[in-house]
This record gives sequence, C-alpha cells and structure tokens, in this order.
Amino acid sequence: MSGTTAVTAPGALPVLGHLPAFLASPLRFLRGLPAHGDLVEVRLGPQRVLVVCDPALTRELLTHDRTFDKGGPVYERMREVGGNGLATCPAADHRRQRRLIQPAFHPTRLPGYAQAMTERIDAGISAWRPGQRIDLVTELRSMAADILLSTLFGAALAPRARDVLAADLQEILTAVPRRAVLPAPLCDLPTPANLRYRKAARRARRTMTALVHGLRENPADGLFGALLGGHDPQAGDRPFTDVELVDQAITMYAGGTETTAGTVCWALYQAARNPEAGRRLAEECRTLLGTRAAGWDDLPHLPYTRQVLLEATRLNPPGWLVTRTATTDARLGAHHVPAGATLAYSPYLLAHLPDRYPDPDRFDPDRWAPGQQTADGPGGQVPASVFGGGARTCIGQDYALAEGVLMLASITARWQLRIDPHGPRLPRLPGLTLNPLRLNATVTPAAPRS
Repeated sequence: MSGTTAVTAPGALPVLGHLPAFLASPLRFLRGLPAHGDLVEVRLGPQRVLVVCDPALTRELLTHDRTFDKGGPVYERMREVGGNGLATCPAADHRRQRRLIQPAFHPTRLPGYAQAMTERIDAGISAWRPGQRIDLVTELRSMAADILLSTLFGAALAPRARDVLAADLQEILTAVPRRAVLPAPLCDLPTPANLRYRKAARRARRTMTALVHGLRENPADGLFGALLGGHDPQAGDRPFTDVELVDQAITMYAGGTETTAGTVCWALYQAARNPEAGRRLAEECRTLLGTRAAGWDDLPHLPYTRQVLLEATRLNPPGWLVTRTATTDARLGAHHVPAGATLAYSPYLLAHLPDRYPDPDRFDPDRWAPGQQTADGPGGQVPASVFGGGARTCIGQDYALAEGVLMLASITARWQLRIDPHGPRLPRLPGLTLNPLRLNATVTPAAPRS
C-alpha cells in the first residue's frame, strides 16, 4: 500500500529513544510533536509509536475502529485489571457488549439516575462543616463512587470497602502509564511499585467479583440487575458470564468515579483562580438553587456551569493518551501505516493546539457558549476526542456530563471554597487520567443571595 511514512521526532537517544524526554515531562513532550508533522513516530525504548497530531487524522483513526482497533501498550496494561470490558475489548467483541449495555444508558433512564445523583451529592456536601479543610480529590471521588454504586449497581459498599477500592483504583490508574512505556521485563520485577500494583489489581477484582456474586443472589435495580440475564437472542447475543460482568464492573467503576471527580476538581480549581468565571458560576448556581442540591430539571438552567465543566475538561482531559493497533496495512490520511503498528492520540495535545483554541492555556468557559463556533462545532459540544469517537464513543457520556454539572452546581451553590495557595498536588508522571493527587480547600457557607 502506497503512502508517505511518518516523520521521526528529533532527539532520540541510542537504545532509549525518546523515553527520557517523555518521562521527564510527557505533556510538554506531546505538545512539541505537531511542529514535526501530523503523524510523528516516537521511540519509547524498543517501542515505536505513531502519534497522531492532527484533528482530522484523529477523527479518521476513531471512525475506522476495526482497522485501528483498541490495542497497544496502554490497553494491554488496562486489560491486566479490567479484562475484556466495554472500554478495552477489541472491535470483534464490542458490538455485542454495546448492545447488551446500551439500554441501561437510554436517555429515558437518565432522570432516574439524576435523582440518585442529587441525593448522594446532597448527602456528601451536607457532611462538610464551616471552616473545615478538606481534600476535594478524596471527597469528590468518594461522592462519585457512591453515585455509581447506587445508580448502576443498585448496591452499596461499606465505607471501609469503598475506601480500599478507591485506593486500589488510584494505585492501578497511576501505574498504567508507567507500565505502558517501560519494557515488559521491568514490569515483572518484584519492585515495591510492581508489588503494590499487583496487590491492588487482585484486590479490586476480588471486590467486584463479590459484588457481582451478591447481585446474582439478590438482584437489584440498576445496570447490573438488568445485565444479569439480559440478552437479545435474535441478535445472536449470549448473556454476560460472571467474569465478563466483573470486567464491566471494573471498567464502569473506573470510568464513573475517577474521571468525573477529577473533572469537577479541576472546574472548582479554575473557578477559584479566575475571579470573573468564579463570580458568574456562583451567581448562576446560587440564584437558581439557593442552597439546595441541583436536580435533573435544573440542568437546562445551568448553561454557564456546563461551560465551566467543558472548559475544565478541555484543559485537563481525563484520558490524556490513548493507543490503537493497526489490524492490517492501512492508510491514515496520506500516510501508510503497516499492520501491527501502534498508534496513539492525545486529547490533551488536541485541546492545546493554538489554531483550534486561541490562547489554549487560558481558561475561557465562553468558548462553549451557545452559538459560539468552536473548533469542535457549535458551542456547547464536548471537546474533541475526550469521549472517544465513532462506534467507540463513550457510552456514559451523557451520564457523566449530567453528574458533573449537578456536582459542580450543588457545591458552588452551598459552599465558598478557599483553595490551598499551593494549588493541586500533581503526580510526577500523570496516571491514566490527569487528575491531581490532592487539592486542599477550606469550605465556608456561601453568602445568601439578597
């Protein structure tokens, strides 16, 4: 198959390639690649990765999901824990899984989910006390976990088990990028980091296995109650096995807790750092809600809150680097891609292209105002590729956006946050998401509207 070959990024070292530069500052390294071309080869030790640096090529990559299938080092590491869940399975398995799960995310079910979201959010923020210093990362992750367990699993975990599961998930998500770029033999060594990862992975699967078995014995409302025996014989689908249900449970727990909690944390942080945006956000939320928690019927009346959330998502997209594998010799734009090649795209890179987002490091929620034409289409849409694309677009996109807006609005209506002057504590190497490790804030009651 004819076509041009990808240019190789400069600065590769013998044997190590670009690995030292990537590990030193992966986000800065990625942002420097578009200067060299729209498809750039980087060498991470023995691995060669074709990084897609152009939005049109990224759309092409995502649209042809059977040619450019989920695979590569990131997904290989994710499958170590999440197995063959909806987010990690190859295209050959995806259609069946999507058909089985899709009814649980039908738009008619979102109002019911939102009611549970409101109840859990209200309970979480009602437990805060004036003058209390909290870690927003921990608080919002716990809140998101409660929401997910109640809406999707129709069940709850004891606080201790929930905290252990959250810690295990954090350990796993932190380790995935490091394990994805390091040579496989190094990942097998009994180092403290590898041992912590293995322990967390085993325990997370045990926790989810117990949850699935419990639902088998006592079916409950929610996604997994429907999935226990749900299938479409006319489509040739067989029901999920217990192992497959555990894979889905881990996939959805990771996607429904860490991503939403992190995005809302960043939104609160940016609102505190940008006084005008913070003022407009507070005015909208407190005028509409007073001090009550936001509900489903409030969502259409919180446009600026949604804009703040979308802009925070653009600046710090949850999944910052995603890999694919070419299943056959193919073309991507004008480029030839050989079968077996590993490709990667970065929502973070795309969200910081200055020709798509002028002054890309500036926090500007008005990029997403209704009627505003953005690089991603009319105002109010989601930043490019944050939720994937094509047939593999995230099934929980609407669920996640509704939860994020409800959480951000409810917190802003009731509480004034004074963010720690040191700002968020960030990991040296980002995990699978760009979430901070810690974001301390002191909470005081919001001033009542006159």
